[in-house]
Amino acid sequence: MSEPVPCAGSVAMATQNGPSGNGSANSVSRREMIVGSLIAAGAWLGYRLYDDKVREKSPVFVARNQKYEGDLVTTIRDGLLATGVDPAWIKGRRVLLKPNMVEPRRDRPQMTTHPAVLSAAIEVFAKWDAEVVVGEAPGHVRDTEMALVESGLIDVIEEHKVEFADLNYEETRWVPNVGRQSSLEGFWMPGSIVAADLVVSMPKLKTHHWVGMTCSTKNFYGVLPGSRYGWPKNVLHHNGIPETIADIQASVPNKLAIVDGIVCMEGDGPILGSPKPMGLLAMGRDLASVDATCARIIGMDPARMEYLQLVAKLGGAINERHIVQRGEDWKSMVNPFQILDLPHIKYLRPRGIMTTKRYPCGKVVLVEQRVA
Repeated sequence: MSEPVPCAGSVAMATQNGPSGNGSANSVSRREMIVGSLIAAGAWLGYRLYDDKVREKSPVFVARNQKYEGDLVTTIRDGLLATGVDPAWIKGRRVLLKPNMVEPRRDRPQMTTHPAVLSAAIEVFAKWDAEVVVGEAPGHVRDTEMALVESGLIDVIEEHKVEFADLNYEETRWVPNVGRQSSLEGFWMPGSIVAADLVVSMPKLKTHHWVGMTCSTKNFYGVLPGSRYGWPKNVLHHNGIPETIADIQASVPNKLAIVDGIVCMEGDGPILGSPKPMGLLAMGRDLASVDATCARIIGMDPARMEYLQLVAKLGGAINERHIVQRGEDWKSMVNPFQILDLPHIKYLRPRGIMTTKRYPCGKVVLVEQRVA
């Protein structure tokens, strides 16, 4: 059923009641309005076509049916290659892997990046002859050693004999705020972040009670030290969460994302939510594109997420037209997460709940179930 046209009867009413009596003046006005509308529509279409032509599309790789005990090394390697990562460029460079250890507990594995995903990423970059470092500044705990033990990541770090950088307590360097979406002039960045040739955001895909979803861009809150910004980074919160998310990711020059979406978190994320098995890994060089794709998969509209709007303003691609899909088609993987019954979170849904419909022939289509 088509949408009603707003003010459909307004032109006819003006013609009937116009001051000329014969409607000629209103007829001219109507023609001018139509011509003006066509010119505006043409300009908008021309800009859209120009934007689509000149803008380089961002590749995002999504893999389904993934398991923590499976061959994640092959999936991550193939995904990175599919999104344009060049092993020759990686060789000899310092790569910092940044998992999510916000507030780890052994009985809540949906809260933090799984050790198997970190292990696989270490192996991929090590085989490409990178100097691999793991770094994190847990946002809710001051005892980083405890966070490593509770998350299980300490076992992976020791097994692979890689360096761990405690970003909460490292010496820092002042880095100008490239994004300029918040009022902050710059950031105190840990030395390991500044020294890295590439920073890999490795988040757990989760809902978030303030911004709707936490994924690869929000995960970069964990590159800033608690010793400077507090626990849980309240200095950033007070300067605007969407604005500082955009600014931090813009101020880290070389980055990419590998998202742990095998077991996710829905509901009251990012701490108290429930596990949501999804079996997916997502990755790409444009964090905005990766996050936008993940948002669509979990039933949220990235265009309604304020921080993704700001990241897009800074050059990230969140419009589906500007993203090229590698691996699985995200439309076949849509599985809306449970969300909190809060207006600012419910607003992030599309106009309806996006779900998939499978036909007997095997064809999968995306359908929108309208909600009141």
